[in-house]
Formats: sequence, C-alpha cells, structure tokens
Amino acid sequence: MFGLCAATLLLLVAVFNQKVGAQNLEQQKPNIVVILADDMGWNDVGYHGSEIKTPTLDRLAAQGVRFTNFYVQPSCSPTRSSLLTGQSSVRLGVIAPISKNAQGGLPLNVRILPQYLKEAGYQTALTGKWHLGHARKSMHPNARGFDHFYGHVTGGVGYWDHVHGGGYDWQRNGETVREEGYTTHLIADEAVHLIETRDASKPLFLYLALNAPHLPNEAPEETVAQYSDIENVNRRLHAAMVTELDTAIGRVMEALEKAGMADNTLVWFMSDNGGLNPSAVSEGLLGWMNTLTSWFGRPLPLLTLEFIRTNAEDGAADNTPLRGGKGTVWEGGMRVPSFVHWPAKLAPTQISSRVTVQDVMPTLLSAIEYTPALSAPLDGADQWPRIADGQATEIPDLVTLGYFGDAYFHKDWKLVVLSEDQVELYNLADDPLEQKDLFADEPDIVAQLQEKMAKFPRGEPVNPPLWRILFDPDFFGGAEDRAPWADVIED
Repeated sequence: MFGLCAATLLLLVAVFNQKVGAQNLEQQKPNIVVILADDMGWNDVGYHGSEIKTPTLDRLAAQGVRFTNFYVQPSCSPTRSSLLTGQSSVRLGVIAPISKNAQGGLPLNVRILPQYLKEAGYQTALTGKWHLGHARKSMHPNARGFDHFYGHVTGGVGYWDHVHGGGYDWQRNGETVREEGYTTHLIADEAVHLIETRDASKPLFLYLALNAPHLPNEAPEETVAQYSDIENVNRRLHAAMVTELDTAIGRVMEALEKAGMADNTLVWFMSDNGGLNPSAVSEGLLGWMNTLTSWFGRPLPLLTLEFIRTNAEDGAADNTPLRGGKGTVWEGGMRVPSFVHWPAKLAPTQISSRVTVQDVMPTLLSAIEYTPALSAPLDGADQWPRIADGQATEIPDLVTLGYFGDAYFHKDWKLVVLSEDQVELYNLADDPLEQKDLFADEPDIVAQLQEKMAKFPRGEPVNPPLWRILFDPDFFGGAEDRAPWADVIED
C-alpha cells in the first residue's frame, strides 16, 4: 500500500514538474543571433539569383521573413552604430568607417543593445568585427555590454595574418591572441564554443559580425576551386569568401540545433552595406588608377596609392540590378539582403515596405517584450508587429551621408544630393532602380526634403582629417610595422 502511494506521489510530482518546465520554456525569452556580413552585395546570395553557392542563407531566407527593401548605411561603422543604438549614424557623428588613427568612436553616453539585453537577463557575446572605437578601453565591446568579445576592433583585417593597418588585431576580451587560421573559420569556431558552453539558465544574445567578404580577397584554395568557371579572379575569390561565410553560418545554426536552442532562437541576417565594386567609383579615379598601374604595375609603389587602387579596383561584389555600391547613396550602396528567421514564431513571408538598420534594436526589444528606459530618443521604429503579424507600422525617415553624396528618404521619396548643383529625386515605389529623375517635376517635394535634411541633427564627426587617414592608410593585411592594437590602447 505504501509503495503504491509513493509511486502515485512520484507520478504527480513528475507531472507537476513537467507542466512547470513547459511553462518556464514558454516564458523564457528567445535567444537572439544577429548576423552581419561585411560588404556583401545584393546579388551575392543564391536566393537573389547569384551564381554564388549560399545554401544556408537560401534555406533560412525561405523559412523566414524576407525584406525586399532593407536599408543600411553605405559603409561599415555607420551601419554598426545604428544597429546597436537605434539611432541615425548622422546624429551619432559616425559617418564613415572609423580610421585606425581615430581617437573617437561610438559616443559613450549612448547605451547600446547588449546593455539593454543584459538588463533583460541575457548573456551577451560578440564574435567578429567591432569597428566602433578602439583607442581606449571604454570604447571596447567588453566595456559596452558584451560579456565576451573575440575578433578585431579595427576595420578590415587579413584573413590569414589578422593584420590591420600594420598592427596585429586579433583579440579575446581585450587581450591579443596569436592564433593561426582563416578568420571566418575562427569566428565560427568561437561562436560554436560559446553556444556549447553558455549558461543554459539564461537566454543568449550572439552578435556574429563576420568580416567576410570584405577586402582583401583571400579564401582557402579548395573553396576558390569551386568557382573555376568564373573568369574574373577577384569575383572568383569574392565568391569563395561568401561561400565560406555561408558555411560558417551553417555551423552556427547546427550548433544551435545540437544545443536544443534552434526553436527558441531569433536570427536576423543583414549586410553592413552594399557590395564594393568598381561601379561605385568615379570614372576619373578608375582612369587615374589604370594609368598608374600601366606605369608601375601592381602593387603600386606607395602604400597610400595601393590602398586607393585596391579599394577602387579589387572589390568584386554584385549589386545587380541596383545602381552603385559601397560608399554611394544609390540603392546598391544601401539596400542589402536581409531576413528574420524564427520558424517557431514566424511564418515564411516577404515584406516590401522600408525597414532599416535603425529599426533593429527597437524591433528586437519589442520581440522579447522588454521596454527599457532609453538613454536617448530613437530614430528607428518597432517593426515587430509587421514582421510577426503583418500589421502596419511606422516607417521613419532615413538620412545618410556617403562618400559620394548624401540622401534623404521620406515615404516613397528619395532625395540624392551629389553636390550643391547636382540634386536628384526618385520615387522608389515606381522607380526602385533610380532611372527617372523627378527633380524638375516635383520642386515642392525637393524643397521639403532639402529642409528636412538640413534640420536633421548632426553629431561631431569621430574621424580625423582625411589627409591623416591617407598618410597612414587602414590597409587590410600585410606586414606588421607596429604593436598589436590591443596592446596600445589607453585605460
């Protein structure tokens, strides 16, 4: 009799624990993985028709919510600043890639996404590229809400030598780590390790900021061999770099599956700007580079000239059918592949309204139902109701300052200011490829958007003067001629 009662009691306890466990699982906030590619073009993914093999991204996009009009800033640091703050990079003063000679960075008085997520109970990790300030410890990821950081704090690094601008830049939590290997592989290794060793009692925020397919064009020989049919050597290498990126993302997704996390993980993928290729560069500059290389060959004799040539000629992304590329305010410089993947919560669909990188932070906070006290007003808006249920949401204006012009987006209108005397206007709903300039037809709209652009707050630029950047350029890879970047920062 006693044995029967004990067995019954144990059964009741087990049922109770099972119900409580299920309730806790339902109440647990989702894991979040934000994946940022570096300089990936619109037509560099298979699901947009590319010849590049991206089976992981194709599968995730097919299962997720795809954006056909997702906008970022036209270069890396500006996009990263908006991604983590929900604010305009123009307001923040981060209007160009942060140079290795810069003493500034993302303003320290603005709290960023990992800080809010830590308040919400998350463990936070960044593997890959930071590029939001490196001169002082207070600017580094570990001081800005990331429990763990592995990767590089400056811009592009050599994939094999891990060097940026003459300094070795491969770190773990602020300490230089001398590791051999291809950066895309190492970043994925670290991400998988973090998933496997995480604190299972807390949700995970993983910012997977891959440096691929940014210059320099470097990839494992066996991957390059997959694209032997591509005649252009730069495009062949670029394709291999994108495939390596796709493979790395596949490894991370597999680790989530093995850890039992996949069903409760929200993944948001995007590129930090449009792809780099010669179409984004003026014909005058390309002509000058062609003349110099006909005289001196490649590489050019001065590091500054070779840096300019590399950025002008070696980029091999494909932004077809969009106009322009990285650094420009044309669609090819700002409209990028992006999707949200969370099959347990989101049905496959497509969103055609404008969503921007400024919307990411407020949208993620909404998705986890967390409403913090913000340190500053946001320029982005919560797009979660549209993503989750197809509801109408606010579509904020977007302002950008590019290398070769500025732009202002308002509703379906896009104002492009190339110079004081060259201003263009496009209706993107009717003309997404920017083929019909309506400047002469819509003077009132032009005046309205010019006024909005002029009134938009502009932060103090964080970069040093251009001459200083060109005097000691941010070269990607190459010989070391100074101390590692982790070893020269100020307290």
